[in-house]
Amino acid sequence: MIIAIIQSIIVLCLYFLGTMVVGLSLVPSLMLFLNLLRWTAGWDILARALMLGLGMAGGFFLFGIILLLLVGLLNIVLQLRLKEGYYGFKDSEMLKWFFLNALVQAVKAFFMDFMLLTPFASLFYRMMGAKLGYNVQINSKNVADLSLLEIGDNAVIGGNATVICHIFERKGLKLKKVKIGANALIGLNSVIMPGVEIGDNAIVPAGAIVPKDTKLGPREVFRACS
Repeated sequence: MIIAIIQSIIVLCLYFLGTMVVGLSLVPSLMLFLNLLRWTAGWDILARALMLGLGMAGGFFLFGIILLLLVGLLNIVLQLRLKEGYYGFKDSEMLKWFFLNALVQAVKAFFMDFMLLTPFASLFYRMMGAKLGYNVQINSKNVADLSLLEIGDNAVIGGNATVICHIFERKGLKLKKVKIGANALIGLNSVIMPGVEIGDNAIVPAGAIVPKDTKLGPREVFRACS
């Protein structure tokens, strides 16, 4: 009962955090829209509808860019880099993990689909602590625990692939780095678990599930054990 109450309080705090971050990110877009309402007050209805429609669409992208920058800056200022290890519900690292997930989830929910395969995605991942090489292509928003992620030059993360650096076990939350080498290819809908190391030029086929702590050598193609 006590644990449920504590969890509920944490969730409410995360909701409040999300409200603050999203609300602040919306301010410039709302200012733009309110000014457009004032500037177009005497316009023909069709011209006004066109301008307001363009303003709303542009405001959405302005909101998304400000949101990712605000979340990234919060992470840098508060130094929320995760540390490898096992953590229980009473550990500060667990609370930090929840806090970071709430921040990243806000970006995923509103703007991540528009960021994929653009420089904004790489900028956001780097601001959240990921170590990315040159020309990394990430075509999935299912990438978590970014401060524990290392990806080499020219690596490709396929569509809807999942790369996570955490898992819940009997001891609690386990955090462990994932390392993906240069020119590695992570296929469509594949799953990379915490502690995995993938060598340079290695391939994880589409739909494969790479268990935790797996080591895949250079140029090796992952094959699941039968």
